[in-house]
Amino acid sequence: MMANHVKVLAYLHIAFGAILIFFGLLALLLFGGLAGIAGRSDDIFVVPVLRGLGGVVFVVMLLLGLPEIIAAWGLLNFRPWARVLTIILSAIHLMNVPLGTALGVYGLWVLLSRDGQQLFETRIRTA
Repeated sequence: MMANHVKVLAYLHIAFGAILIFFGLLALLLFGGLAGIAGRSDDIFVVPVLRGLGGVVFVVMLLLGLPEIIAAWGLLNFRPWARVLTIILSAIHLMNVPLGTALGVYGLWVLLSRDGQQLFETRIRTA
């Protein structure tokens, strides 16, 4: 039963990470488009600032989304390091009201429960 919860948690983290990366790509396209529009003006300062801002937003969103997907992959394979990473990510998600809070509470409940711990300890013993 708890293995199903771990899989659901993994899929939720994949979705959360993919959404973060998607919004990063969207910001990159938006700021790139704005830079293209601003490039028609005489102000040479605005274009590099807009492009740089889009790049920074993309990199930040990528750095936030990739650990979600990596942790999810590890959860799907019941890797002990993924449990630790997901507990950390879940604690961080608690501050992201309301969806992140729900994901964080669910993740902590699944991974800190006795059954959740045993799933990953059993994996260590069989490896």
